[in-house]
Amino acid sequence: MSKEKENKAAVNKLANVPTSTVTRDLRQLDVQTDNLYESLVIISKRANQISANLKEELHGKLSEFATSNDNLEEVFENREQIEISKHYERMPKPTLVAMDEFLNKKVYFRNPSKETEQ
Repeated sequence: MSKEKENKAAVNKLANVPTSTVTRDLRQLDVQTDNLYESLVIISKRANQISANLKEELHGKLSEFATSNDNLEEVFENREQIEISKHYERMPKPTLVAMDEFLNKKVYFRNPSKETEQ
């Protein structure tokens, strides 16, 4: 799959994720794990993964505009670079994406301590 198709697929996937704070029913969070805190750990670890991926992707795109100038007085503003930054700012926050994935059972997780008990 080309990079452009991957980006469009990622944008479509995030289209139904809210971009602002959402009040959640705590009883929905512990349905899959029977433990609210375990669910929160899973969501936070997934949010960290998403955040790291987005950061790497953003740095990759912005590195194309990097210059090897050591002169701090000369700052060049590139319209395309600004648009890329604004696009990433408008995207839903990683915690909201992780919460949506968890609630829609799109996250694979396991607890080794529970597996040994059974």
